[in-house]
Amino acid sequence: MTKFNSLEDTYTLSNGVKIPVLGFGTWQTPDGDVAKQSVEAAIKAGYRHIDTAAMYGNEETVGAGIKASGIKRDDLFVTTKLNNDAHRFDLVQAGIDASLTKLGLDYVDLYLIHWPNPVGFRDSYPDSLADTWRGMEAVLKAGKARAIGISNFRQQHMDVLMKNATVTPMVNQIFLNPSDLQPEVTAMNEKYHMLSEAYSPLGTGKLLGNEQVATIAKHYGKSVAQVLLRWSLQHGFLPLAKSVHEARIQANTELFDFDLTAADMKALDGLHGIAGLATDPDTTNF
Repeated sequence: MTKFNSLEDTYTLSNGVKIPVLGFGTWQTPDGDVAKQSVEAAIKAGYRHIDTAAMYGNEETVGAGIKASGIKRDDLFVTTKLNNDAHRFDLVQAGIDASLTKLGLDYVDLYLIHWPNPVGFRDSYPDSLADTWRGMEAVLKAGKARAIGISNFRQQHMDVLMKNATVTPMVNQIFLNPSDLQPEVTAMNEKYHMLSEAYSPLGTGKLLGNEQVATIAKHYGKSVAQVLLRWSLQHGFLPLAKSVHEARIQANTELFDFDLTAADMKALDGLHGIAGLATDPDTTNF
């Protein structure tokens, strides 16, 4: 088990870049005051890792929240993602520039391909994916991102990407929680020395009402969300905690004063399917 003591602890990516062990997610966080204020609250609570995406439609107000926090840029780790309509070398360059403008930043710390096989480029896959990764490598070389990676990728997508890659992705951000451990994908991530980032670590909220998890949480005097985030850390994943409520934003940082037992980890691992499974990236309609 990897032992972490605080929000300031980090994983080290394959290129040496350090990434804080807990991220603040903004998927489904409405653009505007809600996104701005929740990002401000997260940074005030101690988060130093903020995750957004072009697809979320909230980069501008996430950036406003970062600016309003007053934190030094070097003290923050910011991730955004390439939109599905930009799977071509030149569109990748335009995509990162648009994201940086909206965020009000000169660079991001991590830039990810959001989905490997979007419907708009499915007829040209795998050529479009190879060209897209070439564009991602150019973003890295230009210093517009300190690290690059992928999201929702499986082995067949990595096979295509790695045929012509000169840089191996450093992160694969996937749907990862007790409902879907995705063992084949996390094994692939380890093989390529990619960090497994866990989006929807609470099962898009569906795990919060689970009685078995609640029983475990009660034993530790913790909330269900805290137990689920701790589970992710003890697996060596990087969970992206999401909330728009200040009290919960704060509570989700309180993960470093307890350890789940091996028996409780095993019990949580056994909840396969109760909150749904990862979306198949080759059959999405977006």
